[in-house]
Amino acid sequence: MRIALGADHAGFHLKDSLKRTLDELGVAYQDFGTASAESVDYPDFAQAVATGVAKGEFDRGILVCGTGVGMAIAANKVAGVRSAAIIDTDTARLAREHNDLNVLTLGARVTPEVRAREILKVFLETPFSGGRHATRVAKIEAL
Repeated sequence: MRIALGADHAGFHLKDSLKRTLDELGVAYQDFGTASAESVDYPDFAQAVATGVAKGEFDRGILVCGTGVGMAIAANKVAGVRSAAIIDTDTARLAREHNDLNVLTLGARVTPEVRAREILKVFLETPFSGGRHATRVAKIEAL
């Protein structure tokens, strides 16, 4: 599995924590930035990560901003991306199983680091269920 990873200034520190988790799990990733807590525009990083996932260069993406909402909105503008701001492991599991979520967004200001790492693990480990959910995801893709 190969992961595209990005964050704005608000998500910079949590992104680095998630990189350590990916290293521990032996998951390959590319960090699209940002490289500091200096103010930047989150849509730039969302576009880079989402485009990489949509083109098939990466299996999944992870984006971090203050709430996760802005990144999810921006990432979902890229055709082929299904992104959501996730706040707990149950939602992460269901989003993967039912929606084939391919870009996880997290909010550094609203999600404790320990929980974010747990959410990340569930996002990576949970397969898409397919079946009736595949029909629904296809309808989403056709929109």
